[in-house]
Amino acid sequence: MKSTFTEEDYQLIEQEFSGLREASRKRCANRQEYETVLKAFDFANDAHKNVRRRSGDPYILHPIAVAKIVVSEIGLGYKSISAALLHDVVEDTDFTVDDIRRNFGDKIASLVDGLTKIKTALDGSKDTTSLQAENFKRILLTLNDDVRIVLIKLADRLHNVRTIEFMPEYKRDKILSETMYIFAPLAHRLGLYAIKSEMENIWLKFREPEAYQDIVSRLENIDAERREEMETFTESIRRELEKAGYGDSKILKRLKSPYSIWNKMNTKNLPFEEIYDLYAIRIIFKPKEEYTEREQCWHIFTKITALYPYKADRTRDWTKEPKSNGYEALHLTVMSPGGNWVEVQIRSERMDSIAERGVAAHWLYKKNGEANQETSDFEVDNWLKKVREIIENPDANAIQFLDDFHKELTTADIFVFTPKGETRRLEKGSTVLDFAYSIHTDIGNKAIAGKVNQKLVPLSQVLHSGDQVEIISSVTGSPKREWLDFLKTTKAKSLVMESLKKNTKDSIGEGFRILDKRLNDRGIAERIKVMKRLLAYYKCETKDQFYAKIGLGVLTLDDLDKALRASAPASEGFLGGINKLFRPKSNGKEIDRKKEYIIGEGSENTNYIIADCCNPVPGDSALGIIDDQGRVVVHKKSCKVVNDLASKMGEKVIAVRWSDKSVMRFLTKIVIQGIDRAGLLNDITKVISSELNINMRKIMFEAHDGVFEGSIELYVRDKADIESLTRRIGAVRGLESVTRAEINQ
Repeated sequence: MKSTFTEEDYQLIEQEFSGLREASRKRCANRQEYETVLKAFDFANDAHKNVRRRSGDPYILHPIAVAKIVVSEIGLGYKSISAALLHDVVEDTDFTVDDIRRNFGDKIASLVDGLTKIKTALDGSKDTTSLQAENFKRILLTLNDDVRIVLIKLADRLHNVRTIEFMPEYKRDKILSETMYIFAPLAHRLGLYAIKSEMENIWLKFREPEAYQDIVSRLENIDAERREEMETFTESIRRELEKAGYGDSKILKRLKSPYSIWNKMNTKNLPFEEIYDLYAIRIIFKPKEEYTEREQCWHIFTKITALYPYKADRTRDWTKEPKSNGYEALHLTVMSPGGNWVEVQIRSERMDSIAERGVAAHWLYKKNGEANQETSDFEVDNWLKKVREIIENPDANAIQFLDDFHKELTTADIFVFTPKGETRRLEKGSTVLDFAYSIHTDIGNKAIAGKVNQKLVPLSQVLHSGDQVEIISSVTGSPKREWLDFLKTTKAKSLVMESLKKNTKDSIGEGFRILDKRLNDRGIAERIKVMKRLLAYYKCETKDQFYAKIGLGVLTLDDLDKALRASAPASEGFLGGINKLFRPKSNGKEIDRKKEYIIGEGSENTNYIIADCCNPVPGDSALGIIDDQGRVVVHKKSCKVVNDLASKMGEKVIAVRWSDKSVMRFLTKIVIQGIDRAGLLNDITKVISSELNINMRKIMFEAHDGVFEGSIELYVRDKADIESLTRRIGAVRGLESVTRAEINQ
């Protein structure tokens, strides 16, 4: 929006730019680089003159903020700072990339062009899943061009979520979902932990505001209670470091982030009180020349463990084998004098720089010849090579690509050894055959078995860190369709598919015959509408691709009935028996995504369903996704499934609100743990049925070694019912914890 700037606006712009100007002056190598940054600011400031953001602030404050993140939090140089200042000029004004090139040269122009294409892709998505995925694919293709484009985009996204309260809710939900599905994992993989953590915390703050505030409040109380204890704890370590010759080391302390606590509570069904090592301290030392950094990390380790007992199974050594994003450190968990577990991270100054600024710092050290000689196999380069293999896979459609890339971002790694003792990094869950393909395509194609730790095993054997693996091959060996059932890595799967391509025509025919028989068995004719819905369900772009995957055994059609029911309107006989709400309108009215969709009794909206992946109830923070049948599918905002969907179908997100008049009952689940005793189950069910008058659907309990645990599925009116339920049941003698869980857990 445009409105003439006031004197206060110009003062605010100058105030914000002064901080960037000082940071840039320190970062630029010479006067010429610094002048380029100043010129970029003047150019952008003039281009965005009198334009405001939704918040009412001058628009130029956004590029300034992004440039500050680029220089201060990521550590990029003058070209990236300039590109950050100019990143919205081409998209939002009359200037072109050629104008940028004439004024700033090819490299800055190419960075701005890449950022413009990303923004166009994200903002221009239509209501199609595949197009949204294609947009992300185009974004990630920039990793092939210049990784700085993605780093600047991460800075742009970070500032967008920092100011997300000014967005309308349906756009806010789309942006938050994209952020958690792609951008936060991408920041993690590129080593930008602070950015990743902040994105996660902002996501939690807006998706689960009550949980966020509760955790923040608890952390503040704990910090106040333990501050003196932690000062004593860190001071004793400081004195020990001085004795060992590391008197100039920095010791920083922090509390675990709200999101990491919330995530652990939900994934492991733990109450807050059972989350340990809430505190972490970081030791950053200046290394001595006569010893390797790894040796000095372990020297400091011995000094700390001489003071405090440590938990051996919580020690993590990333100094010998860094993480795939280049992260190096030695972690241990020790018991403080007050009886609390504290995580200690030991890093050299170089390690800390890489940990804080990720790939940008790693390449800076590599360029200056200061990379750790013990890890000369540059892990970030290796990871980017794997990313390029995913990007360049010709067989993957856009959605498959996005799923593969998300898996690559979030999958942990293991380390295994060749027969000669060389280390190979693989995804957790990789098999002997994945290992074979990681060595060479021909070795994988001709593999027939393997030896793990000298023991003969099949190709499907899952590997673990520390395994030594040998491949047994045969000159007559060749890829088999069934290999696709157990392969883990995208690279291996694509190589097998490529090898099987020569038989694609036969596979298409075989796939057609299999599907035709399955549909005939169900009395369903192979019609265009049916195929269109099946292609969408199985994420295939063409019928030939669908038939080929069936013929190759990639798709088994074991869930065909579910696919048919999930995708068919009510008017189609067998296909319509389940879904009676197939229509793209709500009570004859078009669904307006810019308005809240009210759900529950008392609302005129009836075209919605409650997602069975998370089973939200009134009182939960919820959002909707308009599915292919025109229904609003209601999810909890914190549901992982909805983050996936909203990332791929951003233009189908709709804000929802529970009706105040509804008295409907909703399915939920609680998990219970305690000390077993006679009559305990009876006491629990009495509270639920007699005192609270709540209907139960399923009860599952088990007692062993004096410990009682189980779950109950029941019907409640709203979140307040759940809170009352957990509070009342928690008061039953012998119970240790009562927590809400997902139905499918």
